[in-house]
Amino acid sequence: MDIRAEEQRGAAEYMDVTLGIAARAAETQRVKVVEAAEAVCRALEDGRRFWAFGTGHSHTLVEEIFGRAGGLRDVTPILEPSLMLHEGLEKSSLLERLPGLAATLLDVHPVQSGDVLLVISNSGRNPVPVEMAELARARGATVIALTSLAHSHAVDSRAPSGAKLWEVADIVLDNCGVPGDAVIAQEPHPVGPTSTVIGALLLQAVIVQVAATMAARGEPLDTYLSLNV
Repeated sequence: MDIRAEEQRGAAEYMDVTLGIAARAAETQRVKVVEAAEAVCRALEDGRRFWAFGTGHSHTLVEEIFGRAGGLRDVTPILEPSLMLHEGLEKSSLLERLPGLAATLLDVHPVQSGDVLLVISNSGRNPVPVEMAELARARGATVIALTSLAHSHAVDSRAPSGAKLWEVADIVLDNCGVPGDAVIAQEPHPVGPTSTVIGALLLQAVIVQVAATMAARGEPLDTYLSLNV
């Protein structure tokens, strides 16, 4: 198929922009990645749990570090079907704005003192991820947030407390994305979101650092080998 050069600019521009954001995230978030990994190591050394939670597309990043070849067995996902996408985009969007739902989820998934909870939300503004972080910290857990600080600063909180995710977390990983997530201008709306690409990079860096730290301490963790090897 002969694709004219001007028709290929979209893909090239997206890859160039995203690689630039990845480079910026790798440079600016390295210390935070190590801090997050150390928090997970402390929890696992103490026999506690490493939980991960996200709503909407953010749930895909929970699955990115759960059950993956080369990943840790010590990841406990909170995957609530109604907050994922396969039951409907509108349903998921409405439910992640529902105050009180996080408390119910924590009744089912007993995050406790000494645990680490990763909460993923690009905007960091909706009640469920914000309240999940608030309630987990109240229980004595350490909360790691993965969010877009630029997006979060550009919007108001929808949580009853008026807080945003980055404000109620112990450690914040910034995916360095733009407000609205999509980076390529096009009518009627921009295209090319980067939060999943960069989020996966940062979270896998955390996982690799956890594995390296625990191995260096003589306490290697169980990891998954691909079933297709």
